[in-house]
Amino acid sequence: MAPPPRTISQEAFDEMVKENIDDLDMEPAEALQDAIQTLTLQGVDLSGIVTCVPGESNPVIECLERLKRLDSEPVVVDLDGVVQVFDQIKDLCAAEIANAAIATKNGAVELACSLCSKIAGSDAALLSAFNAIASMLRDVQSTGAFQRSNGPRIIVDILNDNKQKIDILDSGFHVVASAATGDEIVKESFMELKVDELVMEIMSIHKNTGIQNVYDAIRALLTPDDNRVVASQVYGYARKFSKIGIADAIVDSLRAGLSSPHLVSACITLKAIAVNDEICKSIADKGGIDSVLRCIDDSGEQGNKAVAKVCCSLLSNLAGSDANKNAIVGKGGMDKLIKLSARCADDPSVLQEVMSIISVLSLRSPENAARAIEAGAGDLAIQAMEKFPAAHQMQRSSCLMIRNLVVRNPENRTILLKNGIEKYIRKAKQTHGNCKDAATDALRDLGLDNYNL
Repeated sequence: MAPPPRTISQEAFDEMVKENIDDLDMEPAEALQDAIQTLTLQGVDLSGIVTCVPGESNPVIECLERLKRLDSEPVVVDLDGVVQVFDQIKDLCAAEIANAAIATKNGAVELACSLCSKIAGSDAALLSAFNAIASMLRDVQSTGAFQRSNGPRIIVDILNDNKQKIDILDSGFHVVASAATGDEIVKESFMELKVDELVMEIMSIHKNTGIQNVYDAIRALLTPDDNRVVASQVYGYARKFSKIGIADAIVDSLRAGLSSPHLVSACITLKAIAVNDEICKSIADKGGIDSVLRCIDDSGEQGNKAVAKVCCSLLSNLAGSDANKNAIVGKGGMDKLIKLSARCADDPSVLQEVMSIISVLSLRSPENAARAIEAGAGDLAIQAMEKFPAAHQMQRSSCLMIRNLVVRNPENRTILLKNGIEKYIRKAKQTHGNCKDAATDALRDLGLDNYNL
């Protein structure tokens, strides 16, 4: 593990600049640049340090001074002033990531959390506060400050008090998503506060409209993205989300198809919940496979490639259950996938997703592999590999699909070799390093003796 970066306090930095001016007779601008250059060469992390010429003011620090004055009041009267300063912080943090580090290092997260409890009666002030907090939560230093400031409970309490207000809910769940990203401790805090039950209730109340940041919050809570922990608890959280009915609620939202503005988010979120065989089968029982296949059909017809890709990716997850594989094929899934590939033949990223799901459907299933060849999967592989030789991820997906199509189906080997698949696999192997192993396996399972060449 790499050693932590060296740090310096604001006071020490300011003193170094002052010494350059007083002892070395440097001009203020020269003294500042010398200090920055010297410390950078020494490997000192200057994030969060205000690097202004002595005498100049920093807009982030000015905002924090205003926040401190507002927070010092037992009752906040100047709500317009609260909105103004939080909006300014949000804009500063959005404009430059260094501003977010300065704000965090100087107590902005703690101040914002404290003020949230005092302005809970003002929707406008809460919205501005939530947006500012979300803009500052960018790393474990800021999310750690949020945790220590009782941020999770403050946000959950406010959300519980505003279940009918879509704007407050959307901004509040934006904070949940930002705070939970990359921080296992914050995820755990939200789960202990029963945020899953709150999410279920909000989705039930607003099932006809949907709230974008609710989906983002679910995904953040279910993503194992904190490299400080060895074993994440997020898979257990996914089971809890499924058990209380959130997966079913998302499946219900998929029935709106491409008319839903949140379809892409819903698919990605459902994939995050579908972490085991039991959940995948329950999603299928609720009608999830039918809904996804219909969306795949519609996305191809309307040329909506973003929807096509996420639907194929979700279907790949659901096909992790052997029972679901047969259900997908039985519902005409192979034909729908090949039709989609024909409609999106100019986009290798869509073709890659199509081949990935066919690969999963064909795994350990000679019947499905035979059905895939009948539907045109072999022609898809040859045409795509020939048309997009530089698309290395698609080339790899094609090699993986070919292997699953032939490993238990000798008759498929004959068909593919006769149609010239070998030269495309060998070209992918020679051209792309990430294709080497997949191409070698495909050549071997095609029955070729010189598969290692």
